[in-house]
Amino acid sequence: MAGEPQDDCLFCKIVAGTIPATIVRETDTTVAFRDINPQAPTHVLVIPKAHHRDAAALAAAAPELAADVLRETQAVADQEKLESYRTVFNTGSGAGQTVWHAHAHVLGGRGLEWPPG
Repeated sequence: MAGEPQDDCLFCKIVAGTIPATIVRETDTTVAFRDINPQAPTHVLVIPKAHHRDAAALAAAAPELAADVLRETQAVADQEKLESYRTVFNTGSGAGQTVWHAHAHVLGGRGLEWPPG
């Protein structure tokens, strides 16, 4: 069921505290932690505590929670003293999603020209 913790979800386990993560911020509804495979000098993931498969499912089921995640991307950027940053939601395996729990990547600390690569 959407919103309910999933036993096989890495990010649900981070929320529960059963898998360690370097947490940089936490609110009542979100957790932000450093990516274990950073793609920029600052690479933090912001996730909703409630389980939703991807950004599209999160937006459809809980738009207020999606807004919380977006607000926290700015709070992370402010805390990390990023003058500019990129927020990325990968939705689907073809876009690079590997953990099936909605999450925003906050990337910064270097030039992030578009397109990436």
